[in-house]
Amino acid sequence: MGKSIVWMLEGGNHGKKYYLGLDQGTTGTTALIFDENWNQIARGYEEHTQYFPHPGWVEHDPMEIWNKVLSTIETACKEAGILAADLTCMGLDNQGETVMLWDRYRGVPVYNAIVWQDRRTAKMADEISEKYGDMIREKTGLVVDAYFSATKIRWIMDHVEGVREKIEQGRILAGTMDSWMIWKLTHGKVHVTDFSTASRTMLLNIHTGEWDDEILDVLGIPKSILPEIHDSAEIYGQTDPLDVFGARVPISGSVVDQQAALFGQACFEPGTVKTTYGTGCFMLMNTGDKPVYSANGLLTTVGWGLNNKKMIFALDGGIYVSGAAIQWLRDKMNLISSAAESETMAKAVPDTGDVYFVPAFAGLAAPHWDQYARGTIVGLTGGTTKEQLVRATLESIAYQVKDNLDVMVRDSGIPIEVMRVDGGAVVNEFLMQFQADILGIPVDVPVITETTALGAAYLAAYGLGEFHDMNELKKNWKLYKRYEPQMEPEKRDELLRNWHRAVERAKNWAEE
Repeated sequence: MGKSIVWMLEGGNHGKKYYLGLDQGTTGTTALIFDENWNQIARGYEEHTQYFPHPGWVEHDPMEIWNKVLSTIETACKEAGILAADLTCMGLDNQGETVMLWDRYRGVPVYNAIVWQDRRTAKMADEISEKYGDMIREKTGLVVDAYFSATKIRWIMDHVEGVREKIEQGRILAGTMDSWMIWKLTHGKVHVTDFSTASRTMLLNIHTGEWDDEILDVLGIPKSILPEIHDSAEIYGQTDPLDVFGARVPISGSVVDQQAALFGQACFEPGTVKTTYGTGCFMLMNTGDKPVYSANGLLTTVGWGLNNKKMIFALDGGIYVSGAAIQWLRDKMNLISSAAESETMAKAVPDTGDVYFVPAFAGLAAPHWDQYARGTIVGLTGGTTKEQLVRATLESIAYQVKDNLDVMVRDSGIPIEVMRVDGGAVVNEFLMQFQADILGIPVDVPVITETTALGAAYLAAYGLGEFHDMNELKKNWKLYKRYEPQMEPEKRDELLRNWHRAVERAKNWAEE
């Protein structure tokens, strides 16, 4: 039967409830288990391989990710001392724009998943934008960019032999990582996505809540390969007991990772904001039940859909590279041996020595939207130390967040008085203090910092009927630490002025 079944045959929770949140992220998969009081009691985590076949290309192996999903859940259940049958329900969140096509009969991908960071379709996006940019922006809330799933789907159709023929035969399914995981968990019985994830494809009409026929026609993507769009909290199906967990666990929540964090941070009121520090860095503001369009480069996106297709919207400021820059220092430059070491090194020097690092490895996202910008370090001298370069890398994350917050305030007309934060980097006290200093407002770190998995678990519980209104969830949010700004305004202005000069030097680097 295999180990994934043997350890999960019979439950014995004696009436206790356990909720699983599965965060399938860009660099790894995290499984968190919460008890009935919403205390985190177990965690499983596995990294997966990043593939870079050509400059600007980024891919994942969906079969590897599937195996990591199983092993992280197994690890978490063993740590919690429970069986899969003891799980009340499970919810999952996904990378968002990362997309793949697979053979529905063989159950295998036709090509690797193309990751949200991938830039291979930048030229295609430019051509589409010239003709149809305004129409797509109005319908989807998104600027036309290689970031989103649509051009990636088209690339696979154009470049992988036999795919178009298999589409005509009805053999091919397309989907973001949520669709793939739910399809695998249900043994191919369910092919769905939720409103929030659909809004990251550049194919969803956010006004109708349906795949848009005009955009599909422009891109030449058949609707037949796309998943059904559902609420972010409902019972989609159950895990298949024969080849997954040995138990039927309701899958009752699904959402994009950043929206999961917004939900997990209890940002239910219009104007509430969270920033998640992961591979990239993403700031979302709840804007309520109507989409707010940004004149300055932010995206209009769906936060979640609940209660029979009632959509809540958000403004989205995305930064492609934040934690990935720390990974680069560790894995490519060998300047640090661990992410934790970056804090020690940054604190070892009083400043960067006027060094600024713009980590535009995959172009610049909001609010610049420059597909051709590339990573740039300015201000180097013969006296520059590795500690200063590490500090400049951490500061670059905070600067990018500040740029997005300023635009968010301007476009929404809502002053932001505090920012809730989550993700791996919030343990870095240097970064969090510098972030508060550059923003000029307090930064709040919650007790549970992996709020993406928490938000997925919340949605699963909501979808199962465990919660009836948002106020019940709000009471669960607990503050761990608040960082107050300490920097003088004049110093902040000077640093930001120099940062923006560095950004200008990074732009349009590889346009030709």
